[in-house]
Amino acid sequence: MTTSSHNTAVTVLGLGAMGAALARALVKAGHPTTVWNRSASKAQSLVAEGASAASTPYGAVRASDVIVVCLLDHDSVHDVLDPVAGELAGRTLINVTTTQPEHSRELAEWAAREGVAYLDGGIMAVPEMIGQPGSSILYSGSADVFERSRPLLDLWGESTYFGEDAGLASLYDLALLAGMYVMFAGFLHGAAMVAPAGVTAGEFARRAAPWLTAMTGAFAGFAEVVDGGDYTVPGQQSLEFSSLDDMLAASAGQGIGTEAVAMVQRLIQRQIDAGHGAEGFARIYESIKQPAAAR
Repeated sequence: MTTSSHNTAVTVLGLGAMGAALARALVKAGHPTTVWNRSASKAQSLVAEGASAASTPYGAVRASDVIVVCLLDHDSVHDVLDPVAGELAGRTLINVTTTQPEHSRELAEWAAREGVAYLDGGIMAVPEMIGQPGSSILYSGSADVFERSRPLLDLWGESTYFGEDAGLASLYDLALLAGMYVMFAGFLHGAAMVAPAGVTAGEFARRAAPWLTAMTGAFAGFAEVVDGGDYTVPGQQSLEFSSLDDMLAASAGQGIGTEAVAMVQRLIQRQIDAGHGAEGFARIYESIKQPAAAR
């Protein structure tokens, strides 16, 4: 059986919101799908839709040549897979559990020792997006597994392969999420800042969304400066002009926490203190990249 077949049997281990969404897309596409979850009740709705439920990881693994793992964390992956390692030999393992890059590499090495073909994935989507436009999943590890599994992987979203280093998908995943979470923190700081003035979070969101969307257009310019390594290129806003002191003072005046904004101000100040105040804002990259050197 190969993963190019529309009838490929697939097992999904882990039925949290994301694991269930992945399994549901497989069932909908006609793949014989076996599911397992530590809390068996989570399988009921998928069984009603056409999946088969296994009572143990051992039974779930034996049911399919392709095993998809979507669990809580790296430790839980080993907790579930280690006892059935002998049964995994010769099968394909696709792990989309969110883990650190080193954990992904360790699991790839473990899989190789056990005779398991391994592909690691980072899901850039929420469960409701799986199988819909905008869903994207990043992969690294076995190129052969990626190519053979592509028809299956594309059921979930746009599939992008980053190479044989099993940790690269996880690295990209967490790096992109870092940008997202810092942006979310900035939005929530702004919402808290205007709340004492009677502005609802919903009203603030309506103004913030188009503004922040427009500002993402600056990414390419920042990237060009960073890659070029010249923070004196004309046209950049200087670090000295970028001081967030007024923002911090206004936030404190509103009686709210300043941690989210203060973090950015510290990055700016490190570079100013190091003598780079006239250079562009993008130079805070150096505060992040080499934190000790800028102190």
